[in-house]
Amino acid sequence: MIIRERPRLALTVGDPAGIGPEIVLRALASPECPPAEWVVYGPLATLEERSRRFGLPDLASLLAGAVDIPAAAVPLGEVSAEGGRAAAAAVLAAVADVRAGRVVGLVTAPLHKESLRAAGHPWPGHTEMLAEAAGVSDVAMMFVGGGLRVALLTIHRSLRSVPDAISRVETERIVRLVHRELPRLGAERRRIAVCGVNPHAGEHGLFGREDDDVLRPAVATLRGEGIEVTGPLPADTVFVRAAQGEFDAVVAAYHDQGLVPVKLLAFGRAVNVTLGLPFVRTSVDHGTAFDIAAAGTADPGSLLAAMGFAFDLSVTP
Repeated sequence: MIIRERPRLALTVGDPAGIGPEIVLRALASPECPPAEWVVYGPLATLEERSRRFGLPDLASLLAGAVDIPAAAVPLGEVSAEGGRAAAAAVLAAVADVRAGRVVGLVTAPLHKESLRAAGHPWPGHTEMLAEAAGVSDVAMMFVGGGLRVALLTIHRSLRSVPDAISRVETERIVRLVHRELPRLGAERRRIAVCGVNPHAGEHGLFGREDDDVLRPAVATLRGEGIEVTGPLPADTVFVRAAQGEFDAVVAAYHDQGLVPVKLLAFGRAVNVTLGLPFVRTSVDHGTAFDIAAAGTADPGSLLAAMGFAFDLSVTP
């Protein structure tokens, strides 16, 4: 890789009641911190308090810049409207700066979905918020880690609602997007597997019709376009095959189907990448960890991995 410059990247601190501020400080102070120009977005008073609380380096010594998102103090480890408001405001400010050319991409620490909802926001998570803020709709969530690249066909919805949310149009859209983005993620061949919705990919209708009636025709259409895609395949074996190198990416039908194998192989080191945005965005593979927010023991490993991934995507021609 030829690094032509130090990219200027945004780093949002997430919900101030969680571990986001702590892992941001730990990551920036780590010798593994990528040599970008990091601009932090979030409540600076919270970062200063967390620095004092846990004996971490002062924020000012670690940054190229900071954008303060003023927020009232929130109790550590608790859902709050103020925490959700501050987390969303930081992300939206970072996106505005990306679109204005002041930074080239962003890395996000975790927000809390209940706090986001308590603040009155309609988005179920970062992906949907970022898509709206960027003015695009053709996006997808992908997790990278443990030798896997896994995109999700559906994201934050109940398991009961998943079959009704899967359509040929949406399956074709996600696979086309993954196919288009894979070279940027280091996979030139672009071999894609589509997970079945039901056990054994439906066993030809014995365990459900979605695989034969929706996924299989979509895959046939995509193969007719020259995309190297296979499926639907049983989810209990496709991730093993992908980890062994048979596929470059897997499109999972729903959230836990795709995230369990990635987190089993690489929890704490995997990276969440939003495909389809007009800028780089990566994130951690975990949540706000309210249960340990006051302990001072949070591991910045996944955030460092996300920062490194964003750095690489930003400097690679």
